[in-house]
Amino acid sequence: MVLALAKEIEMRSHPITEPIETIYFGGGTPSILEISDLKFLIDSVYKNYKVVENPEITVEANPDDLTENRIIELSKNKVNRLSIGIQSFFEDDLKMMNRAHNSEEAKKCLETATQYFDNISIDLIYGIPEMSNEKWLENIEIALSFGVPHISSYALTVEPKTALHSFIQKGIIPQPADEVAQEHFHILVDKLSENGFIHYELSNFGKENYFSKNNSSYWLGKKYIGIGPSAHSYDGNNRGWNISNNSLYIKSIQENKLPIEMETLTKTDRYNEYIMTGLRTIWGVSLDRIEEEFGKTYLDYLNQQATKFIEDHLLFVDDNILRTTKKGKFLSDGIASDLFLLNL
Repeated sequence: MVLALAKEIEMRSHPITEPIETIYFGGGTPSILEISDLKFLIDSVYKNYKVVENPEITVEANPDDLTENRIIELSKNKVNRLSIGIQSFFEDDLKMMNRAHNSEEAKKCLETATQYFDNISIDLIYGIPEMSNEKWLENIEIALSFGVPHISSYALTVEPKTALHSFIQKGIIPQPADEVAQEHFHILVDKLSENGFIHYELSNFGKENYFSKNNSSYWLGKKYIGIGPSAHSYDGNNRGWNISNNSLYIKSIQENKLPIEMETLTKTDRYNEYIMTGLRTIWGVSLDRIEEEFGKTYLDYLNQQATKFIEDHLLFVDDNILRTTKKGKFLSDGIASDLFLLNL
């Protein structure tokens, strides 16, 4: 698999002239790779692409993978950012979510990681059934006590065929409630804001100069290349996705064929994507850009659809930028879908 990834890195490099700003190992648990494999793949990027002087190089990891030795080994390589899937600092939450690590491992991992890495992001889950506001606030306070400069936080979602789904079906655990998630979200926003974090995207909070460059690229519509099974790519006009089957992926690469399907985005697709990503971020949706890139018809449609949300104090316009209000932030995905253009 590692050799196939390196070969795809090489195969995808030929039309690319722009320098690489970020390298992100995610989509699963890349931290189980040998350090030598991570180094080999990073070197493959450097060998085949122009790379900026100080790229952001992130490895996603779970606390149970991050032993002290592992953290030290990672810090001695080009990796300069860790994204750690803490989810919760409470044992009962971790068991309910069927996580492999326990709360002590989560704390120990952060104690060690913060000694060797300056740029660390952690994931926290809110909206967990029966989690009180006090318990959620304690989760946030424990996270803050480690001094991490970036927190990503998501509402609990129940995926089919998971242990959690089965517990809910059997009535062991109640269904997550939107009202609880919304309350937790506002507690999170207020607490992190008090502690100097900038809420720069719906689920992401960073201290100044610690926004995720990788994730910001998606929201700002930059081009990216996805390497490996199921990975997605975007070049500004086309979206591509690799085959998900590992064996078929490797076989295709060995036969010098890229295992990718492509679609060309229509003007309406690009408009809808810009609305969706823009409203999730502090950068908002530029009405000038809508007119320049998509035309007056799209701008008129957007203004018309946005009126009711502006009247309800969920959206506002400032300096010709459409943004969500504090009240509208949690609802930004639903609002965006009402601003989408389905056909023209």
